Amino acid sequence: MADNDNHDTIDALQWEKRKFPPSDAFKKNTLVAGTFLYDEANEDYEAFWARQASELVAWDTSWDTICEWNLPYSKWFVGGKLNVSYNCLDRHVIAGKGDKVAFHFEGEPGDTRTITYSQMLDEVQKFANVLKGLGVNKGDRVNIYLPMIPEAAVAMLACARIGAVHSVVFGGFSSQALSDRINDAEAKVLITADGGYRRGEVFALKPQADEAVASTPTITAVVVVKRGGNEVDMQAGRDHWYHELMAKADAVCPPEPMDSEQLLFLLYTSGTTGKPKGIMHTTGGYLTHVTYTHKYVFDLNPDKDIFWCTADVGWITGHSYIVYGPLSNGATQVMYEGVPNYPANDRMWEIIEKYKVTIFYTAPTAIRTFMKWGVEEPAKHDLSSLRLLGSVGEPINPEAWMWYHENIGRGNCPIVDTWWQTETGGIMISPLPGATTTKPGSATFPLPGIGAELLDDEGKPVTHGGGYLTLTQPWPGMLRGIWKDPERFQDAYWSRFAGRYFAGDGAKLDDDGYLWLLGRVDDVMNVSGHRISTTEVESALVSHPSVAEAAVVGANDATTGQAIIAYVTLVGGMEVDEQILRNHVASEIGAIAKPKTIYFTPDLPKTRSGKIMRRLLRDVAEGRNLGDTTTLADANVVNELQKRAAEAPSED
Repeated sequence: MADNDNHDTIDALQWEKRKFPPSDAFKKNTLVAGTFLYDEANEDYEAFWARQASELVAWDTSWDTICEWNLPYSKWFVGGKLNVSYNCLDRHVIAGKGDKVAFHFEGEPGDTRTITYSQMLDEVQKFANVLKGLGVNKGDRVNIYLPMIPEAAVAMLACARIGAVHSVVFGGFSSQALSDRINDAEAKVLITADGGYRRGEVFALKPQADEAVASTPTITAVVVVKRGGNEVDMQAGRDHWYHELMAKADAVCPPEPMDSEQLLFLLYTSGTTGKPKGIMHTTGGYLTHVTYTHKYVFDLNPDKDIFWCTADVGWITGHSYIVYGPLSNGATQVMYEGVPNYPANDRMWEIIEKYKVTIFYTAPTAIRTFMKWGVEEPAKHDLSSLRLLGSVGEPINPEAWMWYHENIGRGNCPIVDTWWQTETGGIMISPLPGATTTKPGSATFPLPGIGAELLDDEGKPVTHGGGYLTLTQPWPGMLRGIWKDPERFQDAYWSRFAGRYFAGDGAKLDDDGYLWLLGRVDDVMNVSGHRISTTEVESALVSHPSVAEAAVVGANDATTGQAIIAYVTLVGGMEVDEQILRNHVASEIGAIAKPKTIYFTPDLPKTRSGKIMRRLLRDVAEGRNLGDTTTLADANVVNELQKRAAEAPSED
């Protein structure tokens, strides 16, 4: 930290010495074993991206200009024309791979569907014609509010085929969240389902959709997929059953060439002001970015690999690494509808064994939950098909990384810990599994073609220790703005550091130049003048053998400015004294980081995408009204926390 002692930056407290180089066996068959991609990108990043675009994507018309950069706006492959749906389906069928499986669908009740590329193409063409029949034209917005079923991917690709803009809303969101997003996008058509399955029961979607549509004047038609079999009201003239429309639809819908900068989709992410931000992604650059990252980060062999990303299509991870990236690469995937613990805690491992999954991509939250359930669950199943593991969504604690490595990867699967955001479109920082020596908990280095730098509060580069993660140059998958709100786009991402993209994450650089993500800078605590990342204290807690998961917040404190408050979930059946955990944190990263209070809790408040809601934890710690808890996966968790907080002792 010597370089930055004079600047107000984020303290780096924890350092990891363990290293895991790629094995000789892995390197022998990998796509990238050396530095050639990095060397090429460092020499000329625009030319590098142009090569990826020309080799990985099929174009109807070539581009005139690789990149136009008028800060903060970029355009990529200007003048080029292509169709995303053609790239994801038609070209594989034309190449003779129509019988190749696109999706192994596993429904929560145990029903299955095997869908080939030819079958996907047939469905997408028909549904594209259905949308046209409902008056959807190029540029019109279509809202998708579905469970995790293949029709979600069909709907997205059908929109892409005709140039309609899709806006997917996660099926767990409330009717209010849905109507807000429909109204902001001024969507014409809503695609939903009667219901979907979750923990053995049908959760109804159509009533939520009806409630939302009551206050959305732009919706002219609602298409309903029959999935749950639950009774629903169908409004004559407005509501249509998916299967009835599809039975009558023309089977041929040629893909229309789209301008490279044609808007492909909107995806709303929650904003700090409460009003969701409609993140805009366009066609050519986005498809290039997700095809490239899916191929190289996951070392994909489309003829042999079975890929499984456990996200939902309602999140960017599902857009980029279930629909567009894998299908563009002609991969075979698993799609799973349900939760990890229904009907039992080993459901994920059962699915991996059943389909012989080779690449498994999931969230640290899920991994820590698997830790809590114990090693005996994966041990029931043959996981020997796995050759690569991935992590996404938030920083992974070193001990969770090690558990994943040892118990799921059996010590011989490289782990790609990936950092990226809704706004970036695709993965930005990650190991390349055949080329990068990994460290548990580090996302390692920016990918070839990506420029990143840490800055301190004054905007000066940080070469060691903590700072703010900024992106220094445009990249093809970057957002093209916030829908109908250019000022907010400027303020949210470009106003903090001149000429740099900054989305609010802290990070640190170690002695070897490895990047360690520290979570949102909003979550950095100020304890007696030290700026301490919640991520580091959480990692120290999780490194104790009795702790499965921890969440840490700073609460106002008259003496220290902020006091560290920890919420800890123990490994099943274990007990530990609070003082032992406090001392453990002190020995791992220093006395300054010792929590003042530790609350033991059976679970933590998480959003439905698996992110811990630290705002609520701060509110609990400071005794405030909790406000809106509708985005929580389980609202009962908060009530339990409040009860325990009222009873818990603290260290003065």
